[in-house]
Amino acid sequence: MTVFNHVGHCVTDLERSKRFYIEVLGFEPWRELTFPDEICAQLLRLTPPLDMTASYLRRDGFVLELIHIAGSGAAPVPARDRVMNEPGLTHISISVDDIPAACAKVLEYGGKVLDDTDVGAGMFVRDPDGQLLELLTMDYAERVKNE
Repeated sequence: MTVFNHVGHCVTDLERSKRFYIEVLGFEPWRELTFPDEICAQLLRLTPPLDMTASYLRRDGFVLELIHIAGSGAAPVPARDRVMNEPGLTHISISVDDIPAACAKVLEYGGKVLDDTDVGAGMFVRDPDGQLLELLTMDYAERVKNE
């Protein structure tokens, strides 16, 4: 038997990222944990000190883990814009009531709107750390729910 736990997302400013996902995309705070460096360093294959905090947010049964490493042992790798044909996780997709209103909030909370991706029923934005997010209309969510 297997069950889904969460998707992890490393962020450079934990409070900024929590505000973004809660205020812009409607996630709710769930729990926040810190772990001993010895365990984290081995599991994550990073050099201590890590001073890692994991903040878990939930929405519609999906759990997003925001990982923040404040310790000097593991300086963050500079963010870069990943592309859709790059192997690995590419994006998070969320349906919203009003795409233009959501885009305005994305900008207000430090994200970036990718205007050239606007196809009417959906478009892409980036969170403050550059994570690609797909915004779709609620019509899409309703259609998928009823299939």
